[in-house]
Amino acid sequence: MTISADRPDYGVLTDEAVERSRRRIGVPQRRLPPHNLEVTSDGVRHFALGYGDDNPLWCDPDHGPKTRWAGTIAPPNFLYTMGENAVEADERAKAVLKGDPFAGLGAYQAVMEFEYYRPLRLGDRCSCLRAQVGVQVKSSSFGGSAAHVTNDFLFADGEGQVIALQRGTWIHTERHSSKKRAADKAAPDFPPYTEEQLAEIDAAYDAEERRGPRTRYFEDVRIGDEIQPRVKGPLTVTDVVVWHVGWGMQLTPPGAFAVARRVRRKAPGLYPPNARNIPDTVQRLHWEPERAKELGIPMSYDYGGMRETWLTHALTDWMGDDGWLFRLRCEHRKFNYIGDTTWVRGTVVDKAQVDGRNEVHLEVSCHNQRGEVSTPGRAVVLLPTRDAPVRLPDPPADTLGELLESEITRFAG
Repeated sequence: MTISADRPDYGVLTDEAVERSRRRIGVPQRRLPPHNLEVTSDGVRHFALGYGDDNPLWCDPDHGPKTRWAGTIAPPNFLYTMGENAVEADERAKAVLKGDPFAGLGAYQAVMEFEYYRPLRLGDRCSCLRAQVGVQVKSSSFGGSAAHVTNDFLFADGEGQVIALQRGTWIHTERHSSKKRAADKAAPDFPPYTEEQLAEIDAAYDAEERRGPRTRYFEDVRIGDEIQPRVKGPLTVTDVVVWHVGWGMQLTPPGAFAVARRVRRKAPGLYPPNARNIPDTVQRLHWEPERAKELGIPMSYDYGGMRETWLTHALTDWMGDDGWLFRLRCEHRKFNYIGDTTWVRGTVVDKAQVDGRNEVHLEVSCHNQRGEVSTPGRAVVLLPTRDAPVRLPDPPADTLGELLESEITRFAG
């Protein structure tokens, strides 16, 4: 089916669109070529520095060999930049996946969950199986009815061993509804930062400490312990540019000029014209406030993936070189606008020994300078005891295909 902006149902959430989306469940989807085909010291360093993390575990080639990992490893979220297609779509899959059921609707990342089973090391390549596992229609205070679509990104290393699961839910809303609701919503008040406010932010940067090689033991952690806060901001367009250097583009295929033209011929919708009638990436709403306003959003804002790495940064600094980030779940509830300052916090809420794992459960969150929680979340960190090192968790399935089936069953229930 061809979806055109001239159709009366373009940008409208219909029963037919939802049914078309449901037919995609379990069908492997082709991904864009990854930003990194292989884990390299430069790729890892650029990614980590892009979210303000100079942890020597990822950035110093002399540090990793001295740790339990016996070499440099990548930060957990580096998976965002990796993953060649594990399965090539057949003709049936291509027919099911043709066109976007929700073309013309706004798409906003709402939830992202991660489970990590093994680290990525220098020289690793990995494959990724991407597939939709669920779709639900819910009411939305932002844009009337909305389709909540959950996609899995399942990763395996070059030997086929499952190493991680990433599960994301995107909300697809009718943009005309969101525009109407946003019409009376003014942009947040952004008075210039005072010297005192900037000094407070700089003091927090200067006070950052990293656990690093000083082992944090499971026995020493107490419920109610707080991790050291991390500050990220005030967010600038420059920060978004530096982020893209390490993260890649993700949504728009990489390449400029003639390369972008070849992509634009196949997918013109990825390059809507700007005010001068020049085709430009759909992602520009993250740095071009006029485009954000066209879509009913008061001003430009960050990516959910940025806040996910900020939370990861705080957790990995707290747990130290000998710990392991097992699970992270984030809910993106508010926009984090250009100019906002984000404070990342976390508190230990539980400890448990599960299947030989020493789990520390934490509530984590991102707060802006207005006191609003933009991204709450939960995390599970594995710590060593004085008697034994961390035992890495076993993946819930031996192959990507088996893991996908278990995920579909979970969301069908």
